[in-house]
Amino acid sequence: MRPIVIVPACTRDFGEHPYHAAQHKYVDAVTLGADCASLILPSLGASLDLDTLFGTIDGIMLTGSASNVHPSYYSEEVLDPSLPQDPARDQTTLPLIREAVRRGVPIIAICRGFQEMNVALGGSLHQAVQTVAGKFDHREKAELGMDEQYGDAHNVSLCPGGLLERILGVPEIPVNSLHGQGVNELAPGLTVEALAEDGLVEAFTVSNAPGFTLAVQWHPEWRIQHNPYSMKMFGAFGQACREYHERRCENYERRRSAG
Repeated sequence: MRPIVIVPACTRDFGEHPYHAAQHKYVDAVTLGADCASLILPSLGASLDLDTLFGTIDGIMLTGSASNVHPSYYSEEVLDPSLPQDPARDQTTLPLIREAVRRGVPIIAICRGFQEMNVALGGSLHQAVQTVAGKFDHREKAELGMDEQYGDAHNVSLCPGGLLERILGVPEIPVNSLHGQGVNELAPGLTVEALAEDGLVEAFTVSNAPGFTLAVQWHPEWRIQHNPYSMKMFGAFGQACREYHERRCENYERRRSAG
């Protein structure tokens, strides 16, 4: 059996009906890049049964989204009310992240998921990176086609000796850039894994987490099979999920044998 990786959903309205939704590319990244089975997790907020969930899963992938983490979680007011929010997702993913880190469940996080991890663990965000002195405008150009929007935008430098450098085996890689927000204060206990040319944090891990953690600001899931760096990242995540799955099954068998 392949490990089970959950993909927390966003909430969306299609017509007059609300939906739990996840983009195909994220599910494909779990299937094709990590070689794991994916399940979409509804944004249930306080109704989420964490104990039942963690008795079943072997990994978590936190996706990107058009919505932003609500700034009240890092003690700020909304800077631009025209930008979308997703309170149900916030109420689901933030406690999910904290519990997953505590239990050692492997996590890979992308864009909004990267920002969620920083906020969940006590960090804050720039709500508009392009207005911060010395920072670039990291947003995509909406007038371009998807292939151009997700094309290489700038390089990131990988921190020597870090997890990401060990996975990829190079000091620098080109990445896409489709985000308006970014790390302001890094949460306690996080280790920077990559920096953009303007010094913005582009990747981090949780320093003392008992399990695999990797969060990146760019979108490695885009056309994943055509990007060897992305395949290596998801391959490492998938291997961590398989090892966690084996330990979880062994623990279950021991408890069952003990009666």
